[in-house]
Parts: sequence; C-alpha cells; structure tokens
Amino acid sequence: MSARLGHPRLHLRRTDSTNERARSLAAAGAPHGALVTAAEQTAGRGRQGRTWTAPPGRALLLSLVLRVDAPALVPLQAGVAVAEAVGDAARIKWPNDVHVDGRKVAGILVEGRPQEGWAVLGIGLNVAVAPDDFPPELRATAGTLGRAPADLEPTLHALLRALERWLAADQATVIAAWRERDALAGRPVSWSDGSGKAVGIDDAGRLLVGTSSGTVALDAGEVHLRRP
Repeated sequence: MSARLGHPRLHLRRTDSTNERARSLAAAGAPHGALVTAAEQTAGRGRQGRTWTAPPGRALLLSLVLRVDAPALVPLQAGVAVAEAVGDAARIKWPNDVHVDGRKVAGILVEGRPQEGWAVLGIGLNVAVAPDDFPPELRATAGTLGRAPADLEPTLHALLRALERWLAADQATVIAAWRERDALAGRPVSWSDGSGKAVGIDDAGRLLVGTSSGTVALDAGEVHLRRP
C-alpha cells in the first residue's frame, strides 16, 4: 500500500490551474500526497495544450504531488484508478482519457521533474456537470457522471483510495487492468503520421496499431477514432 494521499490539502475557491499550484508546492518540497483542489479554475490545462473548463462546484479539479520511483507508469496507474472510481462502465482511451458510453468524463495530465524526484498528477472529473453546461463544441463528445454537487467530496475520497492502491501496484498488474478497460482495442484510429486498427498496448504502455505495413507502437501523441 502506498502512502496516504490527500494530506496536506490546499483547497481554493478559484485558481488559475491546480497543476501550477501543485508544481510550485512540489518545487518547494511538499511531501508525497500533498493535494490541491479547486472549486473553479480559469486556466486548467489538458494534453496537447488544450484547456479544461468546468462550471464552479460541479467537477473534481485536483492535482497531487507524487514522489514515486517510476513516474512513467503514473499515467497508466491514474487511468485505471479513475476508471475504478467512476464505475464498471468506464473505459480508458489511450493515453489517459476516461470515457463512459463513448463520452469523455475525465482527463489526466502528468507533469514533473524526474531529476528533482517529483511529479504532479492532475485530474479533471465531471462529477455533477449538467450536459447543457458544456460549450456547444463539446456537447457531442463530453460526458458527466450525472451526480449531485454534494457527491464531489465522496467521489474525491473514493478516487484517492483507488489511487493509493494503484500507485502501489506493479507494472504487470497495472498493464493487465488497463487492458481490461481499453476503449480503443479493435477500433480504427488515426494519428498525425498514419492510421490503422488499435490492437491494445504493449508491456510498456505504448499503443499498438496494426497497419498495412505492420504493427506500429506509439508512445506519445494524439490518437483519434476513425469513423468506419
């Protein structure tokens, strides 16, 4: 079992980015498990430079300071933990989005400085967001757990306990659990340099895609589902 997560905790009514605040705390020596949460953030970041927005008090917006031996495994561990906290219907879209019924309910962003011994795990989870709260351009793809604002803290507690378990798990166990929730396996995908059919992830967590010229292993970048 890994060390307890969520202590100390800094909760902010409004901030630019919980990841930015957690990075500052980590650089200043904050311990493993230190948590930053916010009711609202104005400059939340997702992957590929995107923003993560949510109405105040309806989404979990959190960042954890982690001091772990294998930071490269953290995105996979976090994906499995978030999916577990969401429920049986949750699936993970490589590399680190969590979907329910094909809609994104959570995003994960890991940043850090391995040479300084820390990483910051940022998670945004749409716990109580109403469908009409999403910007028009996201309504076809964004999802929500459909819970009440009062469920934010219980959901946070469940998520932290899941993270404690999965951050303590070995790589083989994490990979196996991730594969059970793989949202892309067997589906046509495309990326900046090609397209093919996703066939799972390898033992290092890279996405495997079958193409006309063989199997390609992707270790970073954006992957999109292709319509048949």
